[in-house]
Amino acid sequence: MFSNRSREPILNLPAVVAWSIGGLIAIHLLRTFLPEDTDFRILIDWAVIPARWSVAYGGVEAQEVLSALRHASPSGEASPFVALGQYVLQNEDGRPWTAVTYALLHGSWSHVLINSIWLAAFGTPIARRCGAARFFALAVLSAIGGAVLYAYMNALQIMPMIGASAAVSGMMAAASWFMFAPADWHPEGRPTQPHERPRERLIDIVRNRQVLIFLAVWFAANYVFGFVQPLGVTDASVAWEAHIGGFLVGLGLFPVLDPLPARQSRFTA
Repeated sequence: MFSNRSREPILNLPAVVAWSIGGLIAIHLLRTFLPEDTDFRILIDWAVIPARWSVAYGGVEAQEVLSALRHASPSGEASPFVALGQYVLQNEDGRPWTAVTYALLHGSWSHVLINSIWLAAFGTPIARRCGAARFFALAVLSAIGGAVLYAYMNALQIMPMIGASAAVSGMMAAASWFMFAPADWHPEGRPTQPHERPRERLIDIVRNRQVLIFLAVWFAANYVFGFVQPLGVTDASVAWEAHIGGFLVGLGLFPVLDPLPARQSRFTA
């Protein structure tokens, strides 16, 4: 005997989240088939390189960056970092589009898969609550916020910074506005899903122990991966500044993008 009920999918992701994850994985897969020189050129053209922005927009001279690289290297002119700096800064072109496109590139399969898992976890409630357009707006602006803060705090850095972590961090921050809110009753006579709950007020978030624990774990994880970098856990240095920048943008921007009203009051005196 067969049931007429359709089976629930194993991963019930909104289409915009599924397509976003598929796009990130497809881009990384495509790069694995490219010649090394072509992939290097893509990395240079589409990643965030703070020194490039500093020279183009921050009033920093290219020679100042190169002098700092020579001073930091015992081999001086022969340093590969100096050579990279000369290559990157030769046209003094800022390439502003890299504030977004860097989020589409990843350094390894573990990098893209970890970001995809977090995007599925925190992007799903955002997409269900806000729709595709606001989902993309939050992702793009969080990525830009992460890139700007990273570049500001690493003004002379010539190594490319890539990854969707800042966008994902913005999703995490946005979700904290409602994921830990108490359940209400839906007009259909059922408890509300997390993405259906009214947005908490900022004072209520600050007083919510679950949110504080969540934020503490998140910031601690950024510290561990940014400074300690446990052996075998990361493939390269983690741009914790980009994570923080994306998180702050997501936290501040979500009330503007949220289509649902905020909860009026939760705690009583």
